[in-house]
Amino acid sequence: MVNHIVNLKHTVAALGFWVLLGGVSFAQAQMPQAEELLDELRMAPAEEASRIERAVQTAWARSGSASIDLLLKRGLDALAGGDTVLAIEHFTALTDHAPDFAEGYHARAQAYFRADLYGPAIDDLELTLALNPQQFNAIFGLGAILQEFGDLRSAATLYRRVLAINPHHENAQKALDGLRRDGIGRTL
Repeated sequence: MVNHIVNLKHTVAALGFWVLLGGVSFAQAQMPQAEELLDELRMAPAEEASRIERAVQTAWARSGSASIDLLLKRGLDALAGGDTVLAIEHFTALTDHAPDFAEGYHARAQAYFRADLYGPAIDDLELTLALNPQQFNAIFGLGAILQEFGDLRSAATLYRRVLAINPHHENAQKALDGLRRDGIGRTL
């Protein structure tokens, strides 16, 4: 009789897992995919661009795991509160547990940048872009760091790449316009 109870426990646990997994998949299927949103963003009039950009960023920020989403939120809250050390700790825990989640690396790159740790910030931006080559804010961040280091041509190339993905990215446009005024980043 005990053997049947143990088997029943495993069956119920397995069923619960599949129901949970199915619910996550269903929820993700209901949300517009980031690629579709990026296509909309490229074609959107200026007055709709910020709404679509927020939707893209929201889609990217969903890991599919409540615990990973909580680590991301805690890290972002710490970063917003100016505690870069705590933010880096949360984001490092996140990337340790979800190494394929691009936004964890992007968020940690922001924290590293604010802590003046440019080498680790560049590393995390590169990891972000390896996982999500369309992450226009990571591309912009890499361009801004390269511009800060004096690699103006590479920065201009990255800003153009941002604008190809998100033509409404004001900071990339301003940065590229500034470089063009200085004679850098013009296309012939």
